[in-house]
This record gives sequence, structure tokens and C-alpha cells, in this order.
Amino acid sequence: MHDEFKEKLIIQLAPTGMVPTKKDTPHVPITPKEIAADTYKAYRLGASVVHLHARGEDGRPTYKKEVYEEIFSRVREKCPDIVICASTSGRLYSDIDQRAEVLELGPEMASLTVGSLNFPSDISINSIETIKDLAIRMARRGIKPELEIFESGFINTAQYLAKKGYFKAPLHFNLLLGSLGSIPADLRDHVYLVESIPRGDTWSAAGIGRYQARINVAAILMGGHVRVGIEDSIYYDYTTRELATNERLVRRIARIAKELGREIATPADARKILGLNARH
Repeated sequence: MHDEFKEKLIIQLAPTGMVPTKKDTPHVPITPKEIAADTYKAYRLGASVVHLHARGEDGRPTYKKEVYEEIFSRVREKCPDIVICASTSGRLYSDIDQRAEVLELGPEMASLTVGSLNFPSDISINSIETIKDLAIRMARRGIKPELEIFESGFINTAQYLAKKGYFKAPLHFNLLLGSLGSIPADLRDHVYLVESIPRGDTWSAAGIGRYQARINVAAILMGGHVRVGIEDSIYYDYTTRELATNERLVRRIARIAKELGREIATPADARKILGLNARH
């Protein structure tokens, strides 16, 4: 491993999300079986964490615990040691009990957006009280929050809540750049966010849409980790509008990382880096 890369690279797959439909791309996995199959392909290429959203039989996003339970079961059957990070997004569901229902299944990690923001067609409302409530529910179950950062101020909010005891160090930040209505994906924006993260905490980065590969590569070079997948970009190449598969997106990032001299983290490595409890 090159000296400038002190940590192995955690590749997190975000296979589904809440937005892409089969009309947008036939490659987005919707059913639990499809999600597990895509996760397994990425896992074999080096993905050690998977960020999961659930869809109902109609293909629309759902918070229902029983749907997540089937997804988790199928993923664990194929990838027994992968780290599961569940979504608690408030993008479509604002009720705290609905958003927290998936936490009852005990994923190792869960997303927690530490601020409100506009999406192109939705509003994600995350009041301080909502953030605190989700943080408390995660802490009770030993679930590590993945702090979703869409603006630089979100990092300050996370630090404030950590000082108040709602988050336990080390924190893990997921930087999301390039979504309309939040921080752009210029490299100077990425550097600013990274330099705002307290020393000792960990971070990964994702670029939305056409910015996915750019931000992923920047994260690799800066010693962070990456989130990649159809949730963030349905295209492999935006210039030609070539549709992506989750497998190809992960394969590209794993190849680039290896060519740059960055070793890929196993799930055991990822748990150590993120401060998770080792699975028995």
C-alpha cells in the first residue's frame, strides 16, 4: 500500500435508492431478490458495505419493516459478512415511527440526514428534534449512524449533537455532492467538506448524477471512502447516456483504486475502520 493511503478503501454500494424506476433504467434492482443479486455481484468485486432502500410491490419506496426484513435476509444469505446500512430517509415519509421502523431489524448502520434540504421534486425535512430522536433510537440498538451531509452546515450540526452526547465518536460522515438544491460537486466544494471533518472521524463521498465518478475518484485520492451505485447515477457515461449496472459501477471504482495503489477493504476491514463491533 502506498504511504499516502493509510486506510484501505471502503466501497459502499447504493443499489436502489428512492428515485430510479424501471422506466428510467431496467438495471435498477427493485425486488428483494434483485437487490440481493446486485449486492452479491458488487460484494464479489470488493463492496464491503451496502446502503439499502426498500420498494413495495408497486415499485415505490416503502418504509415497511417486513420488506426490509426480506431484503436483509436475502443479502445476508448471499453476502454473510457484508455491512448493512439501512435508510431512514425523510424524503417521502416524515413520521418518525415510520422512518425508524427498519431500526427494529438491527442493521449495523443506518443513514441519518442531519439537516433539511430541497431535492428536485421533494423536500427532506429533518428537524433537530427528529435527528435527536433517530439518534437515540439508533444508540439504544447499537446502530452506528451514517451522517448524510448535503451542506457544510450539516457537519457543524453533527459536531454539536456529538458534544451533547447524541452521537458517539468516531463519527462517520457520508458526503453527497451535486444534488440540485444542495452543495455543488466542484472539487473545491469536496475539499472544503473534507477539511471540515474533525480529525479522527471517517468519511465517504458520493457524487450525484454526472458527478459520481469524479467525486469517487477524489475521495480515493484524499484517503476517504466511496459510495457508488444506481441510486446516485443511472448512467455509466453521461456523455453517451450509456446506462449503468451496479456491477459495472463498482468494477470501475475497484479498478481505479487498485491502479492508484489503494487497497480494497474487506467487510472485516470496514468494521475496524468504522468502529463497528466484529461479527461472530
